[in-house]
Amino acid sequence: MDCCRSANPFRLCSALRVLGSFMVFLVLAIVTLSYYAVVVVAWGPRLSHGFPVSVLASVIIVVFHLLLALLIWSYFMVVFHDPGAVPANWRPLLDEESLERTASATLSDYIAPETRASTSSTPEGIERRPNTGYCARCQNGKPPRCHHCSVCQRCVLKMDHHCVWVVNCVGARNYKFFLLFLIYTFLETILDTFVLLPNFVKFFGDARKHSSSPGNLAVTFLAFVLNLAFALSLLCFVGMHTSLVLSNTTTIEVYEKKKAVIWKYDLGKRKNFEQVFGTKKLLWFLPLFSAEDLEKIPALKGLDFPTRSDVEL
Repeated sequence: MDCCRSANPFRLCSALRVLGSFMVFLVLAIVTLSYYAVVVVAWGPRLSHGFPVSVLASVIIVVFHLLLALLIWSYFMVVFHDPGAVPANWRPLLDEESLERTASATLSDYIAPETRASTSSTPEGIERRPNTGYCARCQNGKPPRCHHCSVCQRCVLKMDHHCVWVVNCVGARNYKFFLLFLIYTFLETILDTFVLLPNFVKFFGDARKHSSSPGNLAVTFLAFVLNLAFALSLLCFVGMHTSLVLSNTTTIEVYEKKKAVIWKYDLGKRKNFEQVFGTKKLLWFLPLFSAEDLEKIPALKGLDFPTRSDVEL
């Protein structure tokens, strides 16, 4: 019985790290395949055709490259950007401390991990770390909305989930980048599906007549099928995460939100959106944050979160 108690049921989760590394190469392979099918085989040769085919080909190739650049940029930002870690010896602020400090807490709020006090909201509506806990595996305090990842073996701030495709956790500080990756991948796969559709239909005729290279036929067929499959599956994910962003909920918090009469983090669609994407409209579509947003929006740091004033904590 002692051996069963000491066994770690999440030990096998570490194998996902190896799988995640493979997924990065798989993503790059699918991107390369789609690039070859769309640009080299399908529409690149049509640039030399007369009007209006050459104009249409130019537009498709420009949009394809624009979405591809944004997709890759967002992807590597998710892969390499830290989702947010709990500061060493973090602890919640005590009642008397919260009276002296402003709502913009800093990462220097440390000391004893055994302090698990629950505090109330400040007049500004910033949650002063109620319902905090302690992680026995990390030997550290746990801020609100923080969860321990069994794959990364650490606590992640405002953890949404661990994504094998990006070999990283998705949390407070890279959730925007993950969403942009989803959106741009969805748009790219939709574009690829439509622009490869004529070639896909033509595939069956060319295959019978042997009028095209077998390699090009195979690439076109495979690229169309893969992009269509990803477009359909990503549609569900984009819809789900759109709903989560607008209600200020993470994937992990969905069940908890169902049990609540009023979700305390739901500040309204506009405010909820800004908690993830920031307030600078020009940067909403880029995997970047302005210095002002990082300073003024506590939720982007992952330690403090605004809450509704009509919910008792």
